[in-house]
Amino acid sequence: MPKLTDLPQVWLALSLGLVWGLDALVPWGLFGPSGQWVGAALIGLGLALMLAAAGQMILRRTTVIPKTDPAVLMTGGLFRLSRNPIYLGDALILAGAILWWDVPHGVPVLIGFMALIQHRFIMDEETRLRRAFGPAYQAWSQKTGRWIAWPFG
Repeated sequence: MPKLTDLPQVWLALSLGLVWGLDALVPWGLFGPSGQWVGAALIGLGLALMLAAAGQMILRRTTVIPKTDPAVLMTGGLFRLSRNPIYLGDALILAGAILWWDVPHGVPVLIGFMALIQHRFIMDEETRLRRAFGPAYQAWSQKTGRWIAWPFG
């Protein structure tokens, strides 16, 4: 059973709480109704990305649990566009919340969240993948971005 701090969703929840708290302390009013529309779209996209990527991993019978060894190197589907589509989905949800709640001063929380996820989870996962899949991982990582592939393919 992983520790609570070993679950990215806990860090997302804490970051969402911090952004919400910033909104309560210092209301802004910059984005308006369009921020709610775009925010809702980003939240929906983030949730869809997370669910679809987790579904792909489950279908390929590999783990979705951080800090565990993968059974398969995921390189197709959403993993062609991002080496970390679930974490990208987390970041999209947080970005969407920043827009929805109209908290432009929450952007540093998003940047901090992404840095924390990269340091606490992604780097460890990359080490595990490199060790388990060697040249196949190296080839995939050279053509697929950590957060998003550029230029898309």
